[in-house]
Amino acid sequence: MKTIIPLFVVAVLIVHLPQAQAISPTPDGCYPNFTTAEGCKALNSLTTGAGNTALGWYSLFGNSTGSFNTAVGAGALDLNTADNNTAIGAAALLLNTTGTGNTANGVDALVFNDTGSLNTANGAFALLNNTTAVNNTATGYAALYSNTTGTENTAIGVQALYFNTASGNTAAGAFALLQNTTGVNNVANGDGALQNNTTGSDNTATGYQALSSNIDASGDTANGSQALLNNTNGSQDTATGAQALFFNTTGFNNTAVGSGALFSNTAGHDNTAVGTNALGSSTGNFNIALGDLAGNDVTTAGNVICIGADVRGANVSNSCYIGNIFNATSSGGLGVLVNADGKLGTTTSSRRFKDDIKSMDHASEAILALKPVTFHYKKEIDPAGMSQFGLVAEDVEKVNPDLIVRDKEGKPYSVRYDQVNAMLLNEFLKEHHKVQELQATLAQQRQEMKTVIARLDEHDSRIQRVSDHLELSKPAPRTVLNNQ
Repeated sequence: MKTIIPLFVVAVLIVHLPQAQAISPTPDGCYPNFTTAEGCKALNSLTTGAGNTALGWYSLFGNSTGSFNTAVGAGALDLNTADNNTAIGAAALLLNTTGTGNTANGVDALVFNDTGSLNTANGAFALLNNTTAVNNTATGYAALYSNTTGTENTAIGVQALYFNTASGNTAAGAFALLQNTTGVNNVANGDGALQNNTTGSDNTATGYQALSSNIDASGDTANGSQALLNNTNGSQDTATGAQALFFNTTGFNNTAVGSGALFSNTAGHDNTAVGTNALGSSTGNFNIALGDLAGNDVTTAGNVICIGADVRGANVSNSCYIGNIFNATSSGGLGVLVNADGKLGTTTSSRRFKDDIKSMDHASEAILALKPVTFHYKKEIDPAGMSQFGLVAEDVEKVNPDLIVRDKEGKPYSVRYDQVNAMLLNEFLKEHHKVQELQATLAQQRQEMKTVIARLDEHDSRIQRVSDHLELSKPAPRTVLNNQ
C-alpha cells in the first residue's frame, strides 16, 4: 500500500532549520525520524519507520517499518507493522499487524483487528472483534462489538450493531440493529431501531424502536416512533408515522403513512393506508384508505376502498366509499360510469367522436320485448330489503346482448339503462310521429266533414226552398155545402 505522508510532516520538514532555537532541557522521548516514544518497550522494534508516536506500556511494540502511527495507551497498536493507524486507549488496536488507516479511540477498541483497514472505532469495546473487515465506522460503547469480517457498516450508539457480522448496515442510536448477525444493507436510525433484526436485509428504520422486533424480514421501511414495532417476518412493508403498522408481524407489501395507520394489521397484506389512523382497525387484504380515519370501520373485509377524511366505510368486501359526493349537486354535469376493470368515465355525444351515424329506426323495437320487474336485492347486498324496479340482465341478454354489462368473467352483470332510455326515446318519437300523422289525417277529415256538412246544409236549404215553392203552388182548398 502506498504510504501517504501527513501534511504536518511536510510542514515540519519545511520549517525545521539548523539555527532554530532548541528548548532546554531537551524533551524526553524525542527520537530521529519524527518519532516520539514514552513508556516501557514503547516502539521497541522500530527500525526505519517514521512519524510514529507511542505513549504507553508496549505501545507500538512490534512496529519496525510502519510509519505515521499514533498509539496512546498500554498495549495500543502493540503488534502493528503497518502505516497510518491511530489508537487511543488501553489495548486499542492491540493485535493489528498489517491493517492501515484505522482509528481506534477507547479501551479495547478494534482490539482484535489484524489486517482490516480504514476502520474507525470510537468508544470502549467498539469493533472489538473486527479482524479483517474494512471500511467500518463504530461510534459508541460496544458498537459493532461482534463484527469480524463485515464491511462498510456504520454504527453510532451504545451497542449499535452489537452482534453484526454482515456488511452494508447503518445503525444510529442506542441498541440500533443490536441483534443483527448476517442481515445486509439495513439502515436503523433511532434508539432500539431494528433492535432484534438478525438476518433480515434491505430494511430501513428511522425512529425510536422502529422495526424493533424484526427478525428476518427484508425490504421493510419504518419512519416514526415504534413504526412496525412488532414486525417479525413481514417483508416489503413501508410505515411512516408514529406507531404505523404497529402490530404487523407477518403481513407484507403494506404501505402505511400517518400516525397509527394500519395500526391493528397483523398478517394482512397489500394494503395502503394514508392518513392518521387510516385503516386503523383493519386486518384484511388489498384495502386502500386515503384520509384521516378513512376505513376505520373496515376490520376483516378485503378489497375495500375508502377515500376522504372520516370516510369510515363498512366491513363489506369488494366495496368502495368516497366522500363529498352524496348530497353534493353538480348541475350541468355528466353521469359517471364504471366498467368491469374499475375504470371511471363519462359518455360523450359529440359528432366528432362517432362513426357510422344512422337512424335507429326499427332497432329500438327490441325493448318492446323486455319484461320490467320488481324485486329485492339479497340481504348481503341490501340488508334493508328496499323494493326495486328494473330488469333482469339474463332476460335482457336474450332480447339484445348489446344491452347488458358483463363482469370480468363475461357473465351478465347489469343492464345498460342509458341505452334502453335512448331506445325508449326512439320508440316514443316513432309513436309521436304516428300520432301527429293521425292528428293531421283527423284534421283533414274534419275539414272534409265540414265541407260535406256545408254541402248538406246547402242541399237541405235548396230542398226547403223547393218545398216551400211547391207549397205555394198548390190551389186553395174549396168548401162544399151539404144541404141535407
